[in-house]
Order: sequence, then C-alpha cells, then structure tokens
Amino acid sequence: MDNVEILSRIQFAFTIAFHYIYPPLSIGLGVCLVFMEGLYLKTKNKVYEELTRFWVRIFALIFGIGVATGIVMEFEFGTNWAVYSRYVGDIFGSALAAEGIFAFALESAFLGILIFGWNRVSPRVHFLSTVLVALGSMFSALWIVVANSWQQTPAGYRIEGEGMKARAVVTDFWEMVLNPSSIQRYSHVLIGAFLAGSFLVLSVSAWYIVKRKYVVHSKKAFTIALWVAAISSLGQLFTGHQSAEVVTKYQPAKLAAVEGHFETEPADLYLFGWVDVKKQKVTGVKIPGGLSFLVHQDFKEPIPGLNSFKAENRPGAINFVFQTYHLMVGIGMTLIGLCWLAIFLLYRKKLFETRWLMAVFVGSVLLPQIANQVGWYTAEVGRQPWVVYGLLRTSDALSQAVKAEHVLISLILFTLVYVILFALFIYLLNKKIQHGLDVQPDDLESPRSKFNPSPI
Repeated sequence: MDNVEILSRIQFAFTIAFHYIYPPLSIGLGVCLVFMEGLYLKTKNKVYEELTRFWVRIFALIFGIGVATGIVMEFEFGTNWAVYSRYVGDIFGSALAAEGIFAFALESAFLGILIFGWNRVSPRVHFLSTVLVALGSMFSALWIVVANSWQQTPAGYRIEGEGMKARAVVTDFWEMVLNPSSIQRYSHVLIGAFLAGSFLVLSVSAWYIVKRKYVVHSKKAFTIALWVAAISSLGQLFTGHQSAEVVTKYQPAKLAAVEGHFETEPADLYLFGWVDVKKQKVTGVKIPGGLSFLVHQDFKEPIPGLNSFKAENRPGAINFVFQTYHLMVGIGMTLIGLCWLAIFLLYRKKLFETRWLMAVFVGSVLLPQIANQVGWYTAEVGRQPWVVYGLLRTSDALSQAVKAEHVLISLILFTLVYVILFALFIYLLNKKIQHGLDVQPDDLESPRSKFNPSPI
C-alpha cells in the first residue's frame, strides 16, 4: 500500500467510526421510547410520560450529532475514492435514494412532532410519531447496510466498461437489495443498535439509582431497557452465527483470518490468543476443532486455510482481524451474562439493592459501543484487499489526483473538528443527565410533574 491508500483508509475509518457512535444509540433509544410511551398510554401512569419526555431530549441530541457527522463521508467518496464512487455509483445511488425517500424523510418529518408536539397533538398522535421515528431510524440503517452488504456479496448487477472506467450497473433491484448477506448483516447490526441504546438507558438509570435520585422513574426505565437488552443479547448470538455462515460460504479467506487458520485442516476455535503471522501460529486458549464443528457439525472436517489463497487475495492485518473479532464475541457473551444475571435478581427482588451490579451497569454503556465498532472493523478489514469483494481492489479504487499530504491535512482537520464535536456532545449529554427529569428528585414515591414548557 502507498501512503495515499493508507491515509485514505485511516481517514475514512476514523470518520465512519466516529459517526457510528450515534446511529446505533438513536435506533436503540427509539425502541426504548416506544415502550415507555406505550406503557404511558396503556397505564396512564405519569411516570412513563415523564420518562419519555426526558429521554426524547437525549434522543434529539444524539440525532443531531449523528446527522452532522455523517455528511463528511459522502464528500470523502468523491474526493478520496473517485474510482470506487464511479464503480458503485449505480448501486449506491439506488440504495441511498431509497434511504432518503423511505427512511430519512419519515424519521425527520415526525421527529418535529416527537420533540415539539407535547401538548400540541393528542397522546395517540404523539405516540404514533414516536413509533414512526423509531421505524424511520431502522429503515435508514437497512438501506445503508444493504449498500455495504452488496460490497461484501455482490448480486443483481452487471459490469459495463473496462479498466478504470468499469462500473457496476443494477440489473435486478431486489436481487441487489436481497443479496446473500444483507438480511443477516442487517439483523446483526440492528440488534447491536438495540443493545447500544438500551445500555445507555441502563447506565443513566443505574447512576440515578446509585445516587438515590428519581428512583421510582429510574427503576421503571431500567426494567424496560433491561428486557430490551436481555432479549437482544440472545438475539445477537443467533444473528452472529448466521452472519458467520454467510462469511463461511462467500468470504472463506475472512473466516480463516478471524481464527488465524493457515493450513487446510480441521480448524480450532479460539477463546482468545495472539497470531504470529511469520510463524503462522496462534498462541491462546482454544477448543480443538471448534470452528469445524460450528461450520460443519464435525470436529474433524477441514476448513480452507489462508495458505490456500493467493497471497495478494488474503487480508493483510491477520492479527488485527483476529483480535477485533474475538473482542466482539467476548463482549457479546459478557452482555448476555450481565443482562440475565440482572433478570434473575429482578425476579428475586434484589436487583436494585445490589449496588455493585448497579455500579457495573453505569460503566457498561461502553461495552455495546466497543462491540459495534470492532465488529465493523472485522467485517471491513477482513474483506481486504477488496473494496467490492472479488471485483474491485481497494488499491484500485482511489482517486488518482489526490496526494498524501492533502489527505493528511484533511485528516488532522477532521480529527480536530470531531474532537470538539465529541467534547460538545459529552458536555451536553452530561448537562442533561445532571439536570435530570422535570420532577422532584427527592420525592421517591409520588413524583409531581414540573414540566418545562420547552422540551429541549
């Protein structure tokens, strides 16, 4: 790789990783809001309304930062990846147009009612806006994942032109949309978003409980988010296995990389370890033949190793892909254990008195975020050296006119801007959490509403 390719990949990885902090939070928080407001309509308990009002403010902040940070990536396609943009323009144009028409427009239109519609529309209409905003965020994720999944498992296209002027053209829109990996990857991404949003609610609610503030409200919010997280954690295990089956069939080199598997023989399943690429050896704790069993239900069935692929067609950062994959899996199993331990204690009526567990949940907000990030690193770095798998190499997708110093300067500037944006986000989020709900924080049994006329 030359300096332009390295810097361009770092720049895009940085900008998309920063942006990806926010959409999962808004998707998962949207689901929690639907349950909170739905329970208010069903029970008429004002506590649920007060919770919804509070979390809508957090949602608005996350949504705004998410939109602002997502715009940069569209410009990078044209500036740094001009060949790639020409190659996938017809594919991405279709998917992103659908995202704008069917998802972002829906989400944005009803977001105004969600934020400013209190006391202006009926409770049922406001609840409908909450549902539609939540659905809009999910639809938005759908079309983005479809576009990315096409890069992983292309379908429904033909190639027109040759060399640098080659481009993929849609021949079957629905075959393109329902390409071999889109459904599995979308479900995996969506459940990861449910975990990110629900763990934000769990973290803030646990902090209030530890501080003995808004205890009645926080226990109800914690319980709602806990069920979302507990069910999602098990669902993530299932969708993760489905995604791995797709990788096994369509991207065998990536499968070999995530387990550091070099020779075509029965493959072990590592719990953790370290890959020495030069010695083609993995040191760690493993289940002998475990990967073969997961793939073929046979501990002795061979799995194609990295050495069975041409060197130029293998992922370059083998140990990096190995580590990110196993970190994602490890966090996923941790979330399952954490959630279902809390469910057990909830039924034993000991959850909110177990202060050490509440303290763990305060910090647990980072775990789904880390898992989501490293999961994407595994998918994208493991796909290398292809930007469109089997069709277009990353090294061939670069803009020809961009120089390394241009990319470096823009990377530094983006970093400065994003650091400022992140600091602003943390400051505003902390300010809203410290301000709390518009109720008396020490009135633990029957809080009285003291609503601020402005929802923001």
